[in-house]
Amino acid sequence: VQLVESGGGLVHPGGSLRLSCEVSGFTLDRSDITWFRQAPGKEREAISCIHTNGRPSYPYSMKGRVSISKDNVKRTVHLEMNNLKPEDTAVYYCARNKITSRRWCSVAKTEHDYWGQGPQVTVSS
Repeated sequence: VQLVESGGGLVHPGGSLRLSCEVSGFTLDRSDITWFRQAPGKEREAISCIHTNGRPSYPYSMKGRVSISKDNVKRTVHLEMNNLKPEDTAVYYCARNKITSRRWCSVAKTEHDYWGQGPQVTVSS
């Protein structure tokens, strides 16, 4: 099982960025995926998750500025982030939720068994 993120980098405040998470060793029609981030000195926090049925959830801090989607055939989950702010600077991770057969995706960290390596996203002028 692997999750490989791409798309991180430097972006100006107000800009947009698209992160991708390509998975292998499992399929997206059987596992929910969550995007997390961790800023220096802070706890890792969830941004968004997407259910096997494609239903997204945006419970946290970037709500309204982020969109999650997936392509089951390409085994890729995307995270579109808009109107980025300096406080969005963090390492961003995608992770697989090991719990299946739920009606909605969950962002509980302890339920995620495989994680990507985490690209850096820096928002700065």
